[in-house]
Amino acid sequence: MTTEGTPAAAKAGPRTLARQRRRHLAVRFWKRYRTHRAGLVGLAALVLFALVASAAPLVVGSDVSSVTGAPGRPLESPSGEFPLGTDRFGRDLLGLVVWGSRVSLLVGLLAAVLSVAIGALVGITAGHFRGAYATVMMRITDWFLVMPALVLAIALASVMSRSLGTIVLAIGVTSWPTTARLVRAQTLAVESRPYIERAKALGGGHWHIMTRHVLPNVMPLVLAQTTLMISSSILTEATLAFLGLGDPTVVSWGGLLQEAREAGAVSSGAWWYLVPPGVAIAVVALAFTLCGRAVESVLNPRLGVAR
Repeated sequence: MTTEGTPAAAKAGPRTLARQRRRHLAVRFWKRYRTHRAGLVGLAALVLFALVASAAPLVVGSDVSSVTGAPGRPLESPSGEFPLGTDRFGRDLLGLVVWGSRVSLLVGLLAAVLSVAIGALVGITAGHFRGAYATVMMRITDWFLVMPALVLAIALASVMSRSLGTIVLAIGVTSWPTTARLVRAQTLAVESRPYIERAKALGGGHWHIMTRHVLPNVMPLVLAQTTLMISSSILTEATLAFLGLGDPTVVSWGGLLQEAREAGAVSSGAWWYLVPPGVAIAVVALAFTLCGRAVESVLNPRLGVAR
């Protein structure tokens, strides 16, 4: 209480109150998240991979992908000098796996953000405007749902230039329908609440309703969907690179698997060429899935954690 008997919070500005509320929600989110052991394991794995990817230029150097002056012999088995062996050019596979984490994580994150952004935009607008617009957008969404996303991504990547931007675009524009369906359903539930009717009665326009009332309520779902989409995007990127549709000038985990296939690693018994990038893809995909499931359970609006 202040000297006048008025609560201190009552004299705080709206920005201060908003910061305090966000801080309180963040603390509450972390308290609930850390009760999920699987989510903590996934988060620890992601932090480790992020640190390794960030420190890759310092740990292995930027010339690790160069095929000229490779330090070892082609397809050399693991040893003290090369813990994960060498590839068909004699390059250190440990350095390649570490360097490839940068590309795989970046492409997976950007593709997931693009996919969820498209899905959220379509879902919110279709749930808000309804009518003919919603019908058309939902039929387009249904068409994308029926068509295999991987096939569409392969077709798009085949007709465009081979670059990381193409991979991100191919994954992002073919994997948004599920998010659109979920967000639209949540938007319809939000817009049926009484305070939306009050906002409309007070003169709130479409932009105000969607950005100030609908979007904050669907953000928990969008956040959970993003974490789940990253693992799927990483797997899709690895698949496209394995099929030879990735950027040949960069090193990624999927590209390493594609090189191992071309080098005949399976028939020659060079297991060390296949296992490290494959395990890295599986571990990162599993880590993002564990985090996504934990975030989804914490931020599920039906649990009353977030509005």
